[in-house]
Amino acid sequence: MEDNRLIFSMLGALLDYPDQTLIVALDEIRTALAGHPGLPSDTRVALIELVDRLSARPLLDLQEDYVEIFDRGRATSLYLFEHVHGESRERGQAMVDLLAMYEANGLFLGAGELPDYLPVFLEFLSHETPAQAHALLGEIADISRQIATSLAERGTPYFAAVAALLPLAGEAPLANANTTVSDAATTREIDAEALDREWQEEPVSFLGAQAPLSTAPQPIQFYDKRPSR
Repeated sequence: MEDNRLIFSMLGALLDYPDQTLIVALDEIRTALAGHPGLPSDTRVALIELVDRLSARPLLDLQEDYVEIFDRGRATSLYLFEHVHGESRERGQAMVDLLAMYEANGLFLGAGELPDYLPVFLEFLSHETPAQAHALLGEIADISRQIATSLAERGTPYFAAVAALLPLAGEAPLANANTTVSDAATTREIDAEALDREWQEEPVSFLGAQAPLSTAPQPIQFYDKRPSR
């Protein structure tokens, strides 16, 4: 099985809040993604376009863009449990369970880091065995496709970093994403009503957990936690 662990870490870096460390690493990331055999050619092209866009703009502009793209509406949120539980109380227990799994496998988060943040999840996968990482990535494939589609519709090249998770999980690539981005960049304006509707979208499943249909407590079924290595 292809060892994609370094690629997971790089995709996580691309999806994290931009800082100077990312800027310094962009050339290395570009080289690795351009030659990675586990990615279809269209996916590689889209990723290189994203890296080149990040390389070409001032860091402050990148940071402002990032907040605009990812912090306005659930549809493009990188916090995975928002797509499962929204703001319901079940999300808190799900966070506790996910954090416990990370810690059982030797990953301890810093202050202020949330375990369902996609870059954190990808960093976790980068330390797992290739088989385990592949299986876990497949469990969030529906969420990855939903986020990537929303990003493409919004006209941002960031879609490529999320869409790349689909072929790496053995899923079909995102269809017509490059065309969607080109069209959206020139024709779509996001208004407050559209953003409000995005927050009301129906949640999807994540790691075996189903979105709650009521306010009654519902247990989360995660994959088995393994002992520390």
